[in-house]
Amino acid sequence: MRFDTKIAVLLREDLAVWQRLNVTAFLVSGIGPAEPEVVGEPYADADGVGYLAMFRQPVMVLEGPGELLGAARAKAAKRGLALSVFTAELFATGNDRDNRAAVAAVASDELDLVGVGIHGPRNAVDRVVKGARMHP
Repeated sequence: MRFDTKIAVLLREDLAVWQRLNVTAFLVSGIGPAEPEVVGEPYADADGVGYLAMFRQPVMVLEGPGELLGAARAKAAKRGLALSVFTAELFATGNDRDNRAAVAAVASDELDLVGVGIHGPRNAVDRVVKGARMHP
């Protein structure tokens, strides 16, 4: 099935494996509440045990150098795409309040990005992440 929209996570290529997983989880956690149409129905198994709903479409995980993340963030913001960010400073914080304060203390173009999450029309997201490669 081909979707009209795309969810993409762009990670800085030099992150440790645990960081890649952690950053990806944080970045996509904001997309569902902001864009509820991307979330499907809850699941249930044959025994009737219920499970949380998940995205209805794949999440593309990409990687690239830090400069590419900054450019992608700027392009996504300019196009008005749904956007989440994770900066290097967030590895040292332990709660949402401190995370938001760390991001708020830095100008957009100076954020030390280690990851960005993007949702929007397929073609627009493709243009924003152009130059990134699929995560291995």
